[in-house]
Amino acid sequence: MLLLLGLCLGLSLCVGSQEEAQSWGHSSEQDGLRVPRQVRLLQRLKTKPLMTEFSVKSTIISRYAFTTVSCRMLNRASEDQDIEFQMQIPAAAFITNFTMLIGDKVYQGEITEREKKSGDRVKEKRNKTTEENGEKGTEIFRASAVIPSKDKAAFFLSYEELLQRRLGKYEHSISVRPQQLSGRLSVDVNILESAGIASLEVLPLHNSRQRGSGRGEDDSGPPPSTVINQNETFANIIFKPTVVQQARIAQNGILGDFIIRYDVNREQSIGDIQVLNGYFVHYFAPKDLPPLPKNVVFVLDSSASMVGTKLRQTKDALFTILHDLRPQDRFSIIGFSNRIKVWKDHLISVTPDSIRDGKVYIHHMSPTGGTDINGALQRAIRLLNKYVAHSGIGDRSVSLIVFLTDGKPTVGETHTLKILNNTREAARGQVCIFTIGIGNDVDFRLLEKLSLENCGLTRRVHEEEDAGSQLIGFYDEIRTPLLSDIRIDYPPSSVVQATKTLFPNYFNGSEIIIAGKLVDRKLDHLHVEVTASNSKKFIILKTDVPVRPQKAGKDVTGSPRPGGDGEGDTNHIERLWSYLTTKELLSSWLQSDDEPEKERLRQRAQALAVSYRFLTPFTSMKLRGPVPRMDGLEEAHGMSAAMGPEPVVQSVRGAGTQPGPLLKKPYQPRIKISKTSVDGDPHFVVDFPLSRLTVCFNIDGQPGDILRLVSDHRDSGQFLNQDARLTEDPAGPSQNLTHPLLLQVGEGPEAVLTVKGHQVPVVWKQRKIYNGEEQIDCWFARNNAAKLIDGEYKDYLASHPFDTGMTLGRGMSREL
Repeated sequence: MLLLLGLCLGLSLCVGSQEEAQSWGHSSEQDGLRVPRQVRLLQRLKTKPLMTEFSVKSTIISRYAFTTVSCRMLNRASEDQDIEFQMQIPAAAFITNFTMLIGDKVYQGEITEREKKSGDRVKEKRNKTTEENGEKGTEIFRASAVIPSKDKAAFFLSYEELLQRRLGKYEHSISVRPQQLSGRLSVDVNILESAGIASLEVLPLHNSRQRGSGRGEDDSGPPPSTVINQNETFANIIFKPTVVQQARIAQNGILGDFIIRYDVNREQSIGDIQVLNGYFVHYFAPKDLPPLPKNVVFVLDSSASMVGTKLRQTKDALFTILHDLRPQDRFSIIGFSNRIKVWKDHLISVTPDSIRDGKVYIHHMSPTGGTDINGALQRAIRLLNKYVAHSGIGDRSVSLIVFLTDGKPTVGETHTLKILNNTREAARGQVCIFTIGIGNDVDFRLLEKLSLENCGLTRRVHEEEDAGSQLIGFYDEIRTPLLSDIRIDYPPSSVVQATKTLFPNYFNGSEIIIAGKLVDRKLDHLHVEVTASNSKKFIILKTDVPVRPQKAGKDVTGSPRPGGDGEGDTNHIERLWSYLTTKELLSSWLQSDDEPEKERLRQRAQALAVSYRFLTPFTSMKLRGPVPRMDGLEEAHGMSAAMGPEPVVQSVRGAGTQPGPLLKKPYQPRIKISKTSVDGDPHFVVDFPLSRLTVCFNIDGQPGDILRLVSDHRDSGQFLNQDARLTEDPAGPSQNLTHPLLLQVGEGPEAVLTVKGHQVPVVWKQRKIYNGEEQIDCWFARNNAAKLIDGEYKDYLASHPFDTGMTLGRGMSREL
């Protein structure tokens, strides 16, 4: 989505997936002149803008996530440089703020109304680009600017999203793809859940095949350097890899998605209601109910375009799904191309024989012909309606269509509006359609509207992804319906402007969320009525729920407080309400075919989005400025999202027990090298994990020298897999040099370190590393690290701080 054009100083800003980012370095090679490869490499390294910091700070309060991304760049070249900041964000998130600092100038983003005509055009462009190149379920935000020579730039991006519960877990995914190794890289996530955190896990870094080479040292657990601290209601997760650890994962800086999954405690009742300054949110997720019978028709595209891997993977997935059906379920199978091929003309009971026969039918499907989407849907709906009408099971079952295609309608009815109208009229709200689109040629907008208008969900599978595993994962979300026809009511005298309260189905592992405004802010009980159907009876739950007012904290969004009730600081429940309301208005606008109604919905969504600073298809972002930078501005933008509401954090941590480390596993690389600089002298720290020793040393170099010690000039990978051991000082008494009581603060005993056949005098010291904030105990090697490192000082000079690509690739690849 193009947000800004024609800014002075060459500034530009856009949202939406675009083509892969071009290299920031520019070669000076001219046509007809051959420049040696090494020279071209040095030219690129010298001119490439340097990323000095990439940090993401996120605070999740009652499933609502505030995230701020900070990126700092340095132009070390002697001329002005174009730079680009890009960040993948979840497709469900709303961008709320963007700020650029170029030198001493500040450019502040402002959310404004978008003209109707322009909005429609830009929305289509945004969807198109996102579908072409985005990671699954993400969009790409890009901003570019020109940095003057020897100057700095900083980018701050904030976005918000409501986490959805799927398969019993909430998932918070953060893209860690700075596009180059970063001197300081960190992800800091705070989770605050008043109901209590029931489970929490950090997954290995995830990268799709099209996006890079991200890989962890241990794919069975969290990424290296991940630390979790947690108590009953609060968790803090920090991912802070060193440059060496980053390079081991991906030397191009595309590490992948940092994913946190968790769930909360919940009572077997009418749900959890939270209140803050006149706004409420109701979380309803019952469990331990008997599942509803499913009436399901699997509709599979068998046109010619499905030939090969796609059809084979889909068949294998359906074999697995058929075995998962329950005895009380009913099912049938339809394959479609230019002809509609129905396995049985009625729904079949689940038996071993019927499952076997269904698998045989799927196995013999062959790809041929065109794509009759309308005809296939009409036939599937007729099968379901016929069964429900004659079985009498009605409200005690759920009718579903699982529809999979990789193309556009090419046979029969091909007009999108006609297909949508025909489907809506035939389904009559009694059949829910769940659609899966495969590849780049699918009409995903049609599938999206089919699901939206018929109480379903939609998923997209990219061309290079495994269609079978995606289909199984999608089916798992809907495999266990527990309730149907759910209605949640509150007294009109107590609640106004509530979000959607009618839901066709509730599936096990999901969650129903309703938010609204309270008429009386001093209300201490809220009457709630829930009506629904399950497999055996009609359920009515009535109760008066005590409401527990919460305290608002400091602004977690990183920018001035939006319009609201004017009391206190940011109200996360108010923002959750505005988020849900905006999403529902956008969904209603997408479904509506009535032009006056669409215009009313557009105006309401636009007004709400502007009020709460949400970047939507009906709003745009413009950069205002430049204005002089104020002291502390960088710190304010960088820290606000991570801090969260201060009173809540204090009360959680002060509840009697300090949050202890849930995970402090030694996910250490084989060699960890850290460095800082004091008075121009580089200070290095080397871990020898085989011996459990930490050694540090100085090198008296010249100011500005850049050293490369990860791999030496003879390609021996000098510190890798080396065993180092301590021996007592020849002139000193015999003693245990590693005894904890001996390792005191300050300078301790002297010893001799034996490594690679050399004997190096060392002394026990405390040293500060990185930016002076972290202190470690180590054995300090004096005399400019003589005998500890091979070669001479000049052998390790590099032209770029991250000039480790060649040496890391050769010298370390065998050990990583």
